[in-house]
Amino acid sequence: MKKNLLTYPYLLWMLIFTIIPIFLVFYFSVIQVEQTGTSFTTEHLTRVFEPIYLKVIFRSISLALISTFFCLVLGYPMAMILASRELKKRDILVVLFVLPMWMNFLARTYAWMTLLENNGIINQFLTALSLPTLNILYTDKAVVLGMVYNFLPFMVLPIYSVLRKIDRSLLEAAEDLGATPFTTFFKVIFPLSLSGVISGIVMVFMPAVTTFVISRLLGGGHYMLIGNLIEQQFLTTGDWGFGSALSLILMAFLLLTMGIMSRTDKDREGGRLW
Repeated sequence: MKKNLLTYPYLLWMLIFTIIPIFLVFYFSVIQVEQTGTSFTTEHLTRVFEPIYLKVIFRSISLALISTFFCLVLGYPMAMILASRELKKRDILVVLFVLPMWMNFLARTYAWMTLLENNGIINQFLTALSLPTLNILYTDKAVVLGMVYNFLPFMVLPIYSVLRKIDRSLLEAAEDLGATPFTTFFKVIFPLSLSGVISGIVMVFMPAVTTFVISRLLGGGHYMLIGNLIEQQFLTTGDWGFGSALSLILMAFLLLTMGIMSRTDKDREGGRLW
């Protein structure tokens, strides 16, 4: 009975901040408000699949996949470095890596605008070295760079937490059996860390595909992503029905992605081969 009483605050929290908002999103996506009242409609949902909006969705997914790929390529070696250090040094490195996340998200994104602008620090440094300047601000490259910078810790930390659990005796056994470092990595280390990799991919891909601040600031409004489109419907055009339909489709896509990844992630604990 006491345990049941302790769950009520959490159930109330989920009801107010999760279930009711999702219900409202679904409600507005299938309701047409008219002068005579409200009526059921599928117009908002079918409008999502128009070519102009599908282009925005595909662009959002492609940029999110590219960002996730670069986060994985950069994050896995970093996680291995963190997991291989002595305990004291490792904790210090982890704190230093997470430290930028303590800053405001907008402040970090604005900082990249200062670095990448035509007269920014990077171009001034290149000019001083008589090298050609970079002109990547307000392009897809700047958006991907902003995503990778902001979401890289979400890839590193899950992989790092799994790599720490790997039994070192397995690595020693692989070496005793004549395995090269390359073979040890692909036959032992990577399979054991797969659960962390999958978790990192999900944690990076989900915010990357829904972001609107990074694309607005670093993309300069030239590159509309689905997050910007949803924000525009609610705050600018006032079309809550279409905005809710976009949110519903995006939510379904993310749930499908999480379902596929969870089926792949059979060993959620890591550190074991069987």
